[in-house]
Amino acid sequence: MTLAIFDLDNTLIAGDSDHSWGEFLVHKQLVDAEAYRLENDRFYHAYQAGKLDIEAYLSFALRPLTEHSPERLAELQQEFMQDWIEPLRLARAHALLDEHREKGHFLLIITATNRFITEPIAELLGVDDLLATDAELLDGRYTGRVAGTPCFREGKVTRLEQWLTGRPYSLERSYFYSDSNNDLPLLEQVSHPVAVDPDPLLHSIAKERNWPVISLRD
Repeated sequence: MTLAIFDLDNTLIAGDSDHSWGEFLVHKQLVDAEAYRLENDRFYHAYQAGKLDIEAYLSFALRPLTEHSPERLAELQQEFMQDWIEPLRLARAHALLDEHREKGHFLLIITATNRFITEPIAELLGVDDLLATDAELLDGRYTGRVAGTPCFREGKVTRLEQWLTGRPYSLERSYFYSDSNNDLPLLEQVSHPVAVDPDPLLHSIAKERNWPVISLRD
């Protein structure tokens, strides 16, 4: 079965769910608003520039998950999905997923954003599976640490290779859609790399390599 792989943030949705979650926490006054927003923006700009220290970022981003009960986190997650993620949905993204679905392809989202944020989004989009950065859980509570390899840059390739082990799929004839220069390691592994509303660096590389460049924005 052919794999159709998709980045999530700024690819299948019109924004970055990880950065938006930080803004949501500020909006809900669950963090020190000024300091948290500055750090959230600083990390996001580093990500866009291809210079993100993923370990430092995850230490920052996962910390708020440790401060609330599972019940409270579920409430916050539901509110975040309704008020912050629903407006980011893209009709063309749904159409693209449907196109691959109708061809019998296996739909896989692979994202650096942690699973707490992205799992309900993946369910909303109706994909077959999700690879995301996994936050460690201990006795039902988040520890603030990462479980396994962060799903970022070369880590996406590592996580995908692990996922492929024992499954009847391969990267032969596979597709990968992404907006970000950070995804070059995986884009270079698939048969059909596609740049989606790409950042300037990825746009330039896609043009040089004759990769398709598309837009899913309305």
